[in-house]
Amino acid sequence: STAKPGNGVDQLRDQSTDTYWQSDGPQPHLVNIQFHTKMDIQELHIYTDYKLDESYTPSKISIRAGTNFHDLSEIKVEDLPEPMGWINISLLQLPVQATDGEPRAPEPLRTYFLQLAVLANHQNGRDTHIRQIRVFAPRNRTSNDMALPEFNTPEFQMYACIR
Repeated sequence: STAKPGNGVDQLRDQSTDTYWQSDGPQPHLVNIQFHTKMDIQELHIYTDYKLDESYTPSKISIRAGTNFHDLSEIKVEDLPEPMGWINISLLQLPVQATDGEPRAPEPLRTYFLQLAVLANHQNGRDTHIRQIRVFAPRNRTSNDMALPEFNTPEFQMYACIR
């Protein structure tokens, strides 16, 4: 979708929940995220604030994925009853059942293109405010590669990566 001047994609990525992206045009409002290579996606987080944005707040969203804009498949639809704060949407997919009958762990979504579609707003609002979007990949376990023990306490996890 197009955005109002001064409320574009930069505001979705500026790490501030005081700014927002505002759509401009008819619904559905779309936020497209394209990757250069096929990516593993585990979660999508969006930040909304019903108390501040009221009729601009999304009430129903759709997550779609594919290789490009023209072959998207709907992955998930979420209803958002008066959302405030971070909304965490898991994109883990149930794997095909193993032939040995053993249950398998959910796997991350693998995609080149991710689309967030705002299908409806609260109070039948026309335009949408989304304050932040974050896309998360699965965390790589490097300790297994180096034959080091895993550190699972919060104190150790605080220093698990270099920023």
